[in-house]
Amino acid sequence: MHALDVLGDPVRRRILELLADDGELSAGEIGQVVQEEFGISQPAVSQHLRLLREHGFASVRPEGRRRLYALDPRGPQEAREWLTPFERFWLPKLDALGTELARGKRQRRLAAEAEENGTAAAEVEATAAAEAETASEADAADRAGPAPAADTTTDPDRGTPPPTQKET
Repeated sequence: MHALDVLGDPVRRRILELLADDGELSAGEIGQVVQEEFGISQPAVSQHLRLLREHGFASVRPEGRRRLYALDPRGPQEAREWLTPFERFWLPKLDALGTELARGKRQRRLAAEAEENGTAAAEVEATAAAEAETASEADAADRAGPAPAADTTTDPDRGTPPPTQKET
């Protein structure tokens, strides 16, 4: 079973969330939460725990009569490795979102400072708008990528191919 198949089940994802948040939990503690949230039996929870263990997402250690489960980084790492080639589709959008959020936070801070200092709100907004315009242009240039290479097949002044040198 592939790592993403393991993560495809909401019960298993919830178990992993519990382990990520709380560190180490007993099978009984996991079972109690999962049974309440999903309405499944303890044997079904045990099957999910076994599958997580077998596929490197969880580790278990005995402590007396209890079995304590913890998150094993191997499973999530396998999923991350598979997803890495696809990050180019969402990382630029997340970066742009972060920029917009920071810009909005800065504008609110400037407006609050202006209000405290008695500066005209229109002046602050004009400054923030100009900065946003400059940042948007820079973001657009970043998303567009590098400029295309110069065309060396024609002479830019005459629109003709460049002269060739004769071999001697």
